[in-house]
Amino acid sequence: MHKTIKIALIGTSSVAAAVAGGLYLTLSLSLPKLDTDVISENIKQPVSLARDRLGTAIIHASDRQDAAYGLGYAHGQDRFFQMDLLRRNSAGELAEIFGEKALDLDKRRRFHQLRKRAELIVTKLDATHLKVLTTYAQGVNDALAAQSLSSFEYIVTGANPKPWVPADSLLVIYSMYLDLQGNTIKRDLALTQIQDLFGEKMVDFLIQPSQYQAALDGSQLALTAMPIPPLSNNMLAQAKFQQIAEPLDIGSNNWAVTGELTANGKAMLSDDMHLSFAVPIIWYRAQLNYQKEGVEQQVTGVSLPGAPAIVVGSNGKVAWGFTNAYIDTADWIAIDEQTPIYFEHETIALPDSEVSYTIEMSPFGPVKEVGDKRYALSWVGHSDYAVDMQLIELDSIGNVEQGIEVAEKMGIPVQNMLLVDSNGSVAWKPAGAYPSRTNPSNVAMATTDFQSVNWQQDKAVLPQVINPENNRLWTGNSRVVSVEQQQLLGDGGYALGARSMQIRDRLFESDRFSVEDFYQLQLDNEARFLMDWQQLLLNQLSQQPERFAKDIEYLTSWQACACSDSVGYTLVRHFRTRVIDTTFAPIETELAKSELSLSAIKRYLEPGIWQLINAQEPSWLPQDEHSWSGYLLQIYLNVKEASLAKYSDNNDMADLAWGKVNQLKIQHPFSKQIPALSSLLDMPVVEGFGDSFMPAVQGASFGASQRFIVQPGDEVNAIMTIPGGQSGHPLSAFYRSGFDDYVTQQSTPLLPGEAIHRLEITPEVKRGYE
Repeated sequence: MHKTIKIALIGTSSVAAAVAGGLYLTLSLSLPKLDTDVISENIKQPVSLARDRLGTAIIHASDRQDAAYGLGYAHGQDRFFQMDLLRRNSAGELAEIFGEKALDLDKRRRFHQLRKRAELIVTKLDATHLKVLTTYAQGVNDALAAQSLSSFEYIVTGANPKPWVPADSLLVIYSMYLDLQGNTIKRDLALTQIQDLFGEKMVDFLIQPSQYQAALDGSQLALTAMPIPPLSNNMLAQAKFQQIAEPLDIGSNNWAVTGELTANGKAMLSDDMHLSFAVPIIWYRAQLNYQKEGVEQQVTGVSLPGAPAIVVGSNGKVAWGFTNAYIDTADWIAIDEQTPIYFEHETIALPDSEVSYTIEMSPFGPVKEVGDKRYALSWVGHSDYAVDMQLIELDSIGNVEQGIEVAEKMGIPVQNMLLVDSNGSVAWKPAGAYPSRTNPSNVAMATTDFQSVNWQQDKAVLPQVINPENNRLWTGNSRVVSVEQQQLLGDGGYALGARSMQIRDRLFESDRFSVEDFYQLQLDNEARFLMDWQQLLLNQLSQQPERFAKDIEYLTSWQACACSDSVGYTLVRHFRTRVIDTTFAPIETELAKSELSLSAIKRYLEPGIWQLINAQEPSWLPQDEHSWSGYLLQIYLNVKEASLAKYSDNNDMADLAWGKVNQLKIQHPFSKQIPALSSLLDMPVVEGFGDSFMPAVQGASFGASQRFIVQPGDEVNAIMTIPGGQSGHPLSAFYRSGFDDYVTQQSTPLLPGEAIHRLEITPEVKRGYE
């Protein structure tokens, strides 16, 4: 769910040297105090904030409101700069810290006016939830006030931390909206432009269904090969090769089995959310202990700094996890001269000045111009039901049925929510905001087709599954719903179903599962999806066995996995990518003229590229190629040459081992601008393991942001492994805590260990709270 904010922070070597010289002293003075007594006027009863060897925040409080204060205090001590970036990212306020280099990003964010929307929604929140948000903000601000020196990020940038307010927590959720649904918005606009440039048949060809389908009900979209639209000689001549960016598989894996398939009769859940990596990592380990109506509550899991909720975790009776649902949450509407237009003006602050930014608005939403046409965006993120604090109600649910009731009211980016309980039950439900409109579209619609009234209403009834007969549930960002349900819910940019299929098939290989079995499935890097590509490349090279003897040897010994020592995997993976990028270059070239890209639909191109290869379609061949065999061979030679130039100093194919090519590099934003700080700020670089299209998803700075496995009621054996530490402070003992467990594939316990630090917070005066 988190996108690394890439901003140039330091522009001159002299500033960099000054930063490096005074850094250690600055860092030492800005460490938070973890063992002290604090007096606060913002709590009703004493609050205890302890930390274990990993830095897990262990909070004991009298009620949920005071527990939110403790969590806010912990977040404020360890992660405030990260929180600040998240709220500024969604609000379009980064330029106030980073200057003009962040201005374009701020303008793209202001298009959505999320600060105004968050401030409006806060005024309409449930009173109890508003109190939790308010008290959480007070905890954050009290932690800031207790610091003798601001964290080093503010000293480096010269900025001052601003107090946290309740609307900021909603902006943090909006930041997840931008990460999780940003591709949906780009997808429909790209398809609209493709239809305008190439016609409806090209759209149908590019996004035709693939063989990789894993819906929970087993339904299949019809696999009818679409007619291949020919490309003109002029388009082929003008085509410019450029890499089509790989869309990140943001959204995750999760699966569950009922108690019928476990030794202790308790249901079991696995959840690993795939997000971009940065330092600090997005999640923050926490356990909340408090009373609700006289009953002890304990909820353990990961929180998102900036929000007072446990996002993924277990309360001892029920556990839950999420993957991005990718049902369609956005419509573009083609507007014309008859559409009423008005303008709204935003002021974007810079460090020493400000810039005025004007947004063109319509009754349907903000307006964007593409070529000579204009489109208005209606997006669920713009609705007044987009965000709320229903997530905190999961703390006290007692079974999966109660969890589904909460899911129906949640204001989050719509997710595939899996729930399991200690009684052995499992459930799936789309949880989050979704409009009631009934006509989702892949391309921009006419104004007369827009369902204004339905867009204003959150869809109350969404599909669900409880305790299926096969005792198994799974999701992986591809289509989960039935074919019939998809007609109403639409396609918001589903992932290719290869990963989901592999998970599903693994679950049917056994009738008994343990925590270790689930962990091994999370680490499954078998390359089932690429086997056809390996065979295609092997067939091409086998036509000249002497010339490609070494290549063939690597391909035949590729191990059929994204294994660290596999050179053959690298050759196959890069070959597939280059074939797609080269073949679809004529379309990408045309889209680039409008600042659009096939990237948003690249995951759909698999059936189309195979159709072209199998048909040997001549109209898609570049003008200097005379056969598909020669074309594919030349692509391989090009990609091999490029790979060796990038990864090998002496043209040695052994240097193309996947672990080296796909190294895991988790960096702090500052070290990207000041490389000398890398050893201080970054996680150690390690060999890569995994890739796309398989359960073990991993890229250079992307992958499973946590590995979570749990049976409610047996949390003592549960796992929560995270690729980074709790603290954002590089001198903290918790800065890299847990990282080694992650990269060595160890099982970090979910439950916190013995407390080694304790901060006691007592109320200044006893006061009544409404």
